[in-house]
Amino acid sequence: MSRVSSFGLAVATGLLALAPAGLAAQGTDTNPDNTPYGTTSAEFLLFGAGARGTALGDAFAAVANDISSLYYNPGAVALIERPGAMVSTYDYVAETNYSWGGIAFPFSGGSRSFGLQIGTFGFDNQPVYTVDQPDGTGAVYSVSQTFAGATFAQNFSDRFAAGLTAKFVFDQLGEVNGSAFAVDFGTSFHAMLSNHPIKLAFVVANLGTDLKYSGDALAVDSPRDPADPTVDNPPELPQPAELKTKGFALPTVFKVALAYDLLTSDQSRLTVMGDFNQANNNRAGFAGGTEWAMNKLGGSNFGVALRGSYTYQPANNITVNQATALNDEESLQGLAFGGGLMYATEGINLGFDYAYKYLGILGATNFFTLSVGW
Repeated sequence: MSRVSSFGLAVATGLLALAPAGLAAQGTDTNPDNTPYGTTSAEFLLFGAGARGTALGDAFAAVANDISSLYYNPGAVALIERPGAMVSTYDYVAETNYSWGGIAFPFSGGSRSFGLQIGTFGFDNQPVYTVDQPDGTGAVYSVSQTFAGATFAQNFSDRFAAGLTAKFVFDQLGEVNGSAFAVDFGTSFHAMLSNHPIKLAFVVANLGTDLKYSGDALAVDSPRDPADPTVDNPPELPQPAELKTKGFALPTVFKVALAYDLLTSDQSRLTVMGDFNQANNNRAGFAGGTEWAMNKLGGSNFGVALRGSYTYQPANNITVNQATALNDEESLQGLAFGGGLMYATEGINLGFDYAYKYLGILGATNFFTLSVGW
């Protein structure tokens, strides 16, 4: 195993210190600026794609090199060495579930790659409550949200790759539905620093059109004045109409991520990574994570990986004027960890990954992923 240079340690320290210095000086107002918290739609676009990326937080964009790159960094899809497929399921809060699947194929001698992905989130038969009927109206509703995307990526040199994803977003909320179009753009720069690999990534995700809704639930009867208001008990003359809804922006995110291998050898690797991100519905956030991986355990074809991260999102940590019993849960929000088992031969790669992500007052969530390469 190679030695860790002092310069490498300095780089690692810098990676884990990407947090803006002013974060410690937040005020006590719930929203002291004009940040549009909670104004975007289709938030399921931010749920992730794989357990590995979930365990490493937003910082995963710099080290993505598997099928989940389709989601985390389109540029890194060009680094995939063999065709493969991946399926994931996310045990989310309130007994809801999110699923993601992707497949990618390198071609042109490995200099280019093409991939497809799909993600779905939803739930069925939820009771409808109103102010007048707090125990329920007897009616139920369902939610079904889906996005599907196609990615093309290319290696422009032995150090630089870029990729573009085009995707459609579909949102069915009860009796209304909406659709939107978006693109993701990503780059991956990879080089050596003090004889250790270093990677830099820039990603823009969910840049697209507004999500506008239509459907039967927006159909109403608008009252209309009678032709002769002097007549006693004039007949009601409702006019059929359709409510118009405002378009909601997608959750667009810009990320800059950096990763550095502190230790690297033929059988083991220790990587630290950091990330700075800015969303259109939040103030700037950051993430830091680490991954330790070993392969050829005991001379076999098996490998193992351990991962952990912390992601800070200002919208989840807005201070209030009075402390509550929920402060501890809020401070822990953003913690994630997990691991994976791998089996690799010259003809096939198999992998199983798990991630635990804590969502503060919403509780813990679990992410499971199966992958195969051939």
